[in-house]
Amino acid sequence: MRAISTTIAAGTLVFFMSTQVWASDAGHTSEAMEHAGKAQAHGEMGHAKDALQHAKDSLAHAKASRDDHAASHQHMDEAIKHLEEAIKHADMGHGPESAKHTEEAMKHMRQSGH
Repeated sequence: MRAISTTIAAGTLVFFMSTQVWASDAGHTSEAMEHAGKAQAHGEMGHAKDALQHAKDSLAHAKASRDDHAASHQHMDEAIKHLEEAIKHADMGHGPESAKHTEEAMKHMRQSGH
């Protein structure tokens, strides 16, 4: 009985310790997606300054995600290219064009599997 209790306690401890690893695994990608969505929305509304900031934040998280997940590297590279274009267009005041690039970036982020 004591061995069963010890096994259950150890298993529970391992489970809770590993959930943080799983949560951080997808953290940068979800942050990148969230900021890209906000960048797209602001771009569609013509708020280039806000779209610029969210696209920059998304880019930073996308790069961190790419570095964390080499297997999904290709899709994150494409997402990064589109986010860089979104930043360029938002910086020029082209909200709708920026929104198109952030939408493409989000497609690639989804395809990265993280």
